[in-house]
Amino acid sequence: MKIRVVNGPNLSLLGKREPGIYGRDTLADILLAARKRAEVLGVTLEEYQSDIEGELVSYIGKSRGEADGLIINAGAYTHTSIAIRDAIAASGLPCVEVHLSNTHAREAFRQNSFMAAVCVGRSWDLAGWGTNWRSRRWPDTSGNEPARLSKFI
Repeated sequence: MKIRVVNGPNLSLLGKREPGIYGRDTLADILLAARKRAEVLGVTLEEYQSDIEGELVSYIGKSRGEADGLIINAGAYTHTSIAIRDAIAASGLPCVEVHLSNTHAREAFRQNSFMAAVCVGRSWDLAGWGTNWRSRRWPDTSGNEPARLSKFI
């Protein structure tokens, strides 16, 4: 199973940017922990990060037929990008939306997610999520028995 982990704007600044909100782990730290857990589960992760909306849309759009699912932290684009939402929907892939902070406890504009309606799950308040996986069933798009993947919590 191959899962694409898609990270949006400013996530390259993790560890330095507002650590009280986003934690002290860098994106590299989080992805390393995620890769270790994925390896145990026999899952391949392919990671991508961009601050540019169009690049994220293109990457997600190319995922159909190349991945079995998506995990996305669209950052601020969560609250503004219909284009990313539409790319997720068009991919036909199961997608889990994740956030490092509790978006519902923050500014009103951060409480809306354009991604939520096209994702199979959402998790937030996950500063350090790479080290805190919990088993769950991941929808298998091949029609076989659902494969195991872990959810970041």
